Amino acid sequence: AAHWDVLIRARAIETQCYVLAAAQGGIHPGPRETHGHAAIVDPWGRVVAQQARGEAVLLAQRDIDEQASIRARMPVITHRRFFSQDALRPALTSE
Repeated sequence: AAHWDVLIRARAIETQCYVLAAAQGGIHPGPRETHGHAAIVDPWGRVVAQQARGEAVLLAQRDIDEQASIRARMPVITHRRFFSQDALRPALTSE
C-alpha cells in the first residue's frame, strides 16, 4: 500500500488532475493478497477520500477554482512536448 499511495498522489500532482484510483482487495490463489485502498486525490496530491479495506463507493467535492489556481501557480502543462517516431527516426539512423 505504501507505493500505491505515493504513486497515485504523484499522478495527481504531475497531471494537476483529480485522480480516482480504484483498487482491488482480497485474497487470491497462491501467496498474493491485495489490500484495497481505493482513493480520490486532488491536484495538489492531497487524499480527499480513501477506503481502507472492503467494498465502498467514494465521493468527494471537486473544487474547480482551486484546480485552476494550482494550474496557474504551477503551469506544468506548458512543459509538454510531443514527439513522434518519424521525428526521431533521422537521429536513430544517422551514424
